[in-house]
Amino acid sequence: MKVSYKWLKQYLDLNMPAKDLGEKIERTAVEVDSVDVAQTGLKKLVIGHILSMKDHPESDHLHICEVDVGEDQPLQIVCGAPNVAADQKVIVALPGSRIGGNVKIKRSKMRGVESEGMICALDEIGFSKDVVPKEWADGIYVFDDSVPVGEPVYHYLGMDDPIIDLDVTPNRGDMLSILGTVHELAAIYDQHADIKTPVANEDSQIDVNQEISATADSSLAKTYKLRVIKGVKVAPSPSWLQITLWNAGVRPINNVVDVTNYILLKYGQPLHSFDQDKIDGNIQVRLAQQGEKITTLDEEDHELSTNDIVIADNDHPIAIAGVMGGFNTQIDDQTTSVVLESAIFDSIRIRKTAQRHVLHSEASQRFERGINPDTVEAAIDEAANMIQTLAGGKIATGIVTAADYHPESPTIFMTAERTNHVLGTKLTLTEIKKIFDRLGFTSEDHEDGLNVTIPARRWDIHIDADLFEEVARIYGYDKLPATLPTGRQTIGVLTQPQKVQRASRQILEGLGLTQAISYSLTTESKAKMFLMRQSEVTKLLSPMTQDHAVLRMNLLSGLLDDVAYNHAHKVNDVALYESGRVFYKDNIDQVRPEEVEHIAGVITGNFDNPAWNNHINPVDFYQMKGIVNQFLINLGINGDIEYTATDQYSDMHPGRTANISIHGHYVGFVGQVHPKVTKQFKIKETYAFELNLQELIDLPKNDDQYQPISKYPSIKRDISIVVDRQITNDQILTVMKKRGGAYLSDIQLFDVYDGKNVPDGKKSMAYSLTYVNPRDTLKDEVVTTAFEKIKKRLTDDLKAEIR
Repeated sequence: MKVSYKWLKQYLDLNMPAKDLGEKIERTAVEVDSVDVAQTGLKKLVIGHILSMKDHPESDHLHICEVDVGEDQPLQIVCGAPNVAADQKVIVALPGSRIGGNVKIKRSKMRGVESEGMICALDEIGFSKDVVPKEWADGIYVFDDSVPVGEPVYHYLGMDDPIIDLDVTPNRGDMLSILGTVHELAAIYDQHADIKTPVANEDSQIDVNQEISATADSSLAKTYKLRVIKGVKVAPSPSWLQITLWNAGVRPINNVVDVTNYILLKYGQPLHSFDQDKIDGNIQVRLAQQGEKITTLDEEDHELSTNDIVIADNDHPIAIAGVMGGFNTQIDDQTTSVVLESAIFDSIRIRKTAQRHVLHSEASQRFERGINPDTVEAAIDEAANMIQTLAGGKIATGIVTAADYHPESPTIFMTAERTNHVLGTKLTLTEIKKIFDRLGFTSEDHEDGLNVTIPARRWDIHIDADLFEEVARIYGYDKLPATLPTGRQTIGVLTQPQKVQRASRQILEGLGLTQAISYSLTTESKAKMFLMRQSEVTKLLSPMTQDHAVLRMNLLSGLLDDVAYNHAHKVNDVALYESGRVFYKDNIDQVRPEEVEHIAGVITGNFDNPAWNNHINPVDFYQMKGIVNQFLINLGINGDIEYTATDQYSDMHPGRTANISIHGHYVGFVGQVHPKVTKQFKIKETYAFELNLQELIDLPKNDDQYQPISKYPSIKRDISIVVDRQITNDQILTVMKKRGGAYLSDIQLFDVYDGKNVPDGKKSMAYSLTYVNPRDTLKDEVVTTAFEKIKKRLTDDLKAEIR
């Protein structure tokens, strides 16, 4: 909300710099984004009078102008604006001046003709194109005849008025208006604002009920009022009104539309004006019907939803209520009869409509945050009077009221004792009462406290805590005493899930992976990749972009995006992990998705850094499996880790992927990302894993315990066997561990061979077995006995041939 400092001074005695006022507002009410004066940085811009004009001999669009700027001799200025003409009063940048963008204007020659300055358009001296009136949008700005020649332009364009830009929070919708800000400042500086209630200058010969009628559903529009003005003449607004609007960031249109925007800024009450002659029949406030369409004032077509509130005549919608008017009933140069609308619409529906149609207007912003019901009629009365003053015409007697809303003012009880306890102050009840008087709240003594009645303009106050905040604001946050917090001190500890999550990050970083953080929002197709369970997607109702429209159901797709980003920046060796939540829905009717902690990792390229003494090999399935296996071992989960080959994941390589189970509980998968997926993401061969971290948190774990190293020597035995090719290493290890005896401490596979001298369909596997007795010297015959049992079981159970 851009607030004019000069406008505020019409109601209050403010004798301080605008920056000091902005700083006071920020410390007391709402945040202030900036305090700016438009003329800052500009220099030597004056009002000039074009005495004569002739065409440039070397150009078909340039003109040579003789311009009086209040000096002894007129200046010769070459101008190419299409609307330049003799006898105009214009903005002139003198030689040596500074205009918008810190551009310096010098004497120069334009196609051989000397030009002593520049005749400027509004946007050239710093105005945004969005606020320049359409009549001046493609040319220079022309002043009224009343402005004096040679004077600086700043005052006559409102550029000397400090503009305070308020960042109004959603709960303080009352400050989206000049009068709301005036009430706030009156309380802050303990002043009385003289705000008069307007009375419409009605013509008794015109009855509004004979002109138009309206119906409204009170659930859609709590208040809906219409006035009619007959015989108006639409024209550009006077300069003071245009300046007021463009300083507030609103483009002037004409004297009728500009009045409605002026009232919106003053009261915070959006109004809309219809051309009565373009309305077919009477007006009704209703929900849009299926298939209805409307062209809005910005000439964009919109297909309406059955949840949109519309203003309609007998045939079709003529406005999207609270958002934007319809093109078919707009005010134009031929308009002679105006219907003014003032209303309070359902804020939730207005917000959803504005989001649905991407039509966020000044009006919708205020309807979403709330409207003061006490000024709905005052706003339309003052608007009618202003239109009559600026555009002529006669105001019909009476107001058409289709719905009316006057809520009972809430009364809240509060005590000085409770207030002081919360704020740490020592205020008396009398001092608190004075604060409420400054705020315009009615307060009456009741028992040992006050009954405080809240005016309708402060709809954000509901409970006593809100009143405590009001007291603190006006009393001054900087005056509140500072005290140390009291209470028993406790030592903070991590929960068990937090401990496992932190340990997971430390383990994976210790294993060489780097943490990445991806968006929880993704596309529907990426959300459905790498699914560890069946789930419906969770879609956002109003996504910012289509790339972030649904909640993720895996972490890997986000990590693959990170790999693609690195590849695009010439980083080929990537090892990343991510810990975060995925979101599952068992059916489409489930309102809230189930949030499950996952952890995932990806590696592509070389895992080790190249060096003169380090032989580099690209990452493969076994390296990734080893990382996952070590990760699970380091977590200390109680149970055997099992890897089972699978082709159930369509996005993983069917021959290089394994499910992971611990003690029969499925916890995730590891393998190579399918080549079609790597091609889709434009990345190289990549290996990945994803685990259900919540499942790992819930599984029982072994506490870390100290295990002393045996002081007695170990004994090693090697064994080489030939087995069928389909026999797995896991099967062999299971037999060895089961039959190896109490002293078998380690088994290492050191060779696999299936070439020459090995029968077809067979493979040779060689193992090194280590035996240790931690309490005594191990005897060779004990090891031999245990070793023979292993050989026998391998032969009997797996049909192995001992080599």
